[in-house]
Amino acid sequence: MLRACDHSGCGESGAYRAPKSRDQLNDYYWFCLDHVRAYNASWNFYEGMNADEIEALLRNDVTWERPTWPLGKRSGGFRFDTSRIRDGFGIFGEEFGETLQDRAPASSAELSAMREMNLSAPLTVELLRARYKELCKLHHPDTNGGDKEAEERFKRIGQAYKTLMESLL
Repeated sequence: MLRACDHSGCGESGAYRAPKSRDQLNDYYWFCLDHVRAYNASWNFYEGMNADEIEALLRNDVTWERPTWPLGKRSGGFRFDTSRIRDGFGIFGEEFGETLQDRAPASSAELSAMREMNLSAPLTVELLRARYKELCKLHHPDTNGGDKEAEERFKRIGQAYKTLMESLL
């Protein structure tokens, strides 16, 4: 059963709904196509509100009507601690990114890995990746005709790369 258009004097069927007011968004008028277009063209959600009320409503909608507070106010004085962040992609700027230039290699594994790849400090991610790519091309078993020594060197280079990347990131 089709309902009649809620516009006075219209005999068409009301197939299109439109909210009655901003306070009753789940209560609808039912209009025909022509009258719902006219209603929508004149609809103003913010009608009757002043600028401060509109601003408050918009700010509340940004956070899905959830309470917010400034960072550090509720967490007992939490401060942004850059020493706890590994910034391998340099998102926070150079002063937050750690390289092996900023510190001496922490373990003998890092020193061994640097010797294996014939690298020295300062070491960055870009330099490490470039050297790894170069050594992989040189020592890959397919380029050395299946030589077992080249294959073992290739494995050591892969492990050294992994060790150094973990220390950098």
